[in-house]
Amino acid sequence: MNTFKAFVLENSKPVQTNIQEWTVDQLPEGEVLIQVAYSSVNYKDGLVGHTGNLAEFTPLVPGIDLAGTVVESSDPRYSKGDEVIATSYRIGTGHHGGFSEMARIPADWVVEKPEGLTLREAMILGTAGFTAALSVMQLEKNGLAPEQGPVLVVGASGGVGSLAVNMLSNRGYQVTAGTGKDHEHEYLKKLGATEIIHRDELVDKENKSIRKSKWAGAVDPVGGKTTQYILSSLSYGASVATSGLAGGLEVETDVRPFIGRGINWLGIDSVQCPMPLRKQVWQRLASDLKPTSLEDELVAEIGLQQLDQTFSDILEGKVKGRVLVKL
Repeated sequence: MNTFKAFVLENSKPVQTNIQEWTVDQLPEGEVLIQVAYSSVNYKDGLVGHTGNLAEFTPLVPGIDLAGTVVESSDPRYSKGDEVIATSYRIGTGHHGGFSEMARIPADWVVEKPEGLTLREAMILGTAGFTAALSVMQLEKNGLAPEQGPVLVVGASGGVGSLAVNMLSNRGYQVTAGTGKDHEHEYLKKLGATEIIHRDELVDKENKSIRKSKWAGAVDPVGGKTTQYILSSLSYGASVATSGLAGGLEVETDVRPFIGRGINWLGIDSVQCPMPLRKQVWQRLASDLKPTSLEDELVAEIGLQQLDQTFSDILEGKVKGRVLVKL
């Protein structure tokens, strides 16, 4: 492939994007050259592509996720024809990313695609699925089990939330889904939610650090006052896994839920997650944590031409489930 198409953020202030013809020589340094089959759109991609935030330089090819086939590799761990996944690190923010038909990635950022996943399924999951699975794994590592009671998933109609609802339901949990989208109730029930609560009821408007105990655990890709509510309403010894900031950066609480109820606040980082754990998460995503809804309403498929509108939609909370980018 002498030339290929790439979606390029030309300027960040003001934002200017277009689709360009590139050559391999324009790609950054890295040991593994990949023909990209699929990418996906995450909230972080919306921040880069629609606002210019998080972009370390321009011109930049955004896209924090990609999956494809190795074209050439100077690292012995990978050979031509290998199917691989690359997500997070500085991909799509400080290193040209997945919204391109070709990508060159450092070998230390690449994961061999596990058996049990196709390249398409890997990108339906992407960073959102990785984050959801890591959240479930960390909650269970800290003692969560189905018999302990309901698990709350906030932001449930988004990428991380919808996948977490399905994963938890498949593992036998009673899942309460929090969403502000009344028209998505049937969709969330199909994913496995047993109860649905409007997001306005899951916000700490009174700055109360202690409420009635309700949740055996929680998946929180929202942050802000939603996190405050969760911390105040966890059952004794329960944990919340926080991975997002769409609801805000600031969280106000005090020590009472921690020392009075022994709760745990778990930070979920998909960006610098160590490679041994990263490989474990992908293996789990290909086996017991693989969602059952990967070809249902969960997925919308687009091309590079639809990216600008999708960036806007995901920041405005209009995206349901996952958006797959086919290269």
